[in-house]
Amino acid sequence: MAIFQNVPLILALFSILFAQFIKVPIHFLLEKQINWSLLTSTGGMPSSHSAAVTSLATAVGFETGFDSPIFAVAAMFAIIVMYDASGVRYQAGQHAAMLNKIRQELTAFFHEIKHWTEKNENEKHEELKTLLGHKPNEVLSGALTGILISVIFYTFIQ
Repeated sequence: MAIFQNVPLILALFSILFAQFIKVPIHFLLEKQINWSLLTSTGGMPSSHSAAVTSLATAVGFETGFDSPIFAVAAMFAIIVMYDASGVRYQAGQHAAMLNKIRQELTAFFHEIKHWTEKNENEKHEELKTLLGHKPNEVLSGALTGILISVIFYTFIQ
């Protein structure tokens, strides 16, 4: 099948997997804890979204030329995705963290005032996901990861 010969697509997918995988050892080095859930989570260092789109754009540049219109489309796509990852999605995560804190404080308040736990002592509330976006350094490291993967492939492998 021709899709398996699409090098830019393969490199972008590999960049996602690579960036997701290295989140675990990076987290271990920084926090001294192994967190396997990082393999499938959004957010964190490095940004797999940034790695994918920069790898894709770089590979498209190698394939079609860095002066081609299709490279311009891929580059703009990468910029928009990285802006979204570090801006809108990051702020949504910050809002989720604040909402989780408000909910915890309200639960404690109602517990003390109205004996909340007598009704639903075992009730658990699912917290909102707070790790949605990326800090600028996570986006940058993801972008560099993606670019390096494509550059290494086109320089040494192909």
